[in-house]
Amino acid sequence: MGDGTCDEEELLRFISSRRSSKLLREGEVPLQKVIRAIEVATSAPSAHNAQPWRVVLIEDREVLRELLEAMAEEWRRDLRSDGLPEQKIEAIVRESMKRTLRASAVVVVCMTMREMDRYPDERRNACERVMAVQSVAAFIQNLLLALHAMGLGACWRCGPLFAPDAVRRVLNLPEDFEPQALIEIGLPGGTRDARRKPLAEVAALNRWGRQL
Repeated sequence: MGDGTCDEEELLRFISSRRSSKLLREGEVPLQKVIRAIEVATSAPSAHNAQPWRVVLIEDREVLRELLEAMAEEWRRDLRSDGLPEQKIEAIVRESMKRTLRASAVVVVCMTMREMDRYPDERRNACERVMAVQSVAAFIQNLLLALHAMGLGACWRCGPLFAPDAVRRVLNLPEDFEPQALIEIGLPGGTRDARRKPLAEVAALNRWGRQL
């Protein structure tokens, strides 16, 4: 990097090497490592420097099981509305719970609009909400990179978005905390080669249609 503290290409290769661990290997991860990763993640940029992320780190297995069971009830309801048979629903839900329970720790990431700006019109308020979502996403990416730097595996799951009431109830969250994601953390496993679109499909120079 420009200040000489890190080799530029080495850092870029490191960022590119991050993968989601779809199926973590069983084994305990020191809690202090996860706490340190969360601390590093808070250096993410945020709109107005509002830092609208709020985090609950779960290492208690009973709390995690209670959370997953509560979320599963809301998921079952949604799957039934999709017309899936009960046997299929139960298989989907149980497999998902089994996967998450392989994690040594889980981080539930929430968003709050408490310190975001407020406007008299819905258009700007909607933009402000998007800015908060973007800020929380930046925090999560920082968290994933920090865990990767520690040699840990992690996977970003979006289940809390679909079961916010269950998450709030089990984790005793304030009403303005909006569950956004669940990050499974453990020993790395189940990664796949990156399937990324070619740069020409996602980026342009000056105007869309002109390749970089």
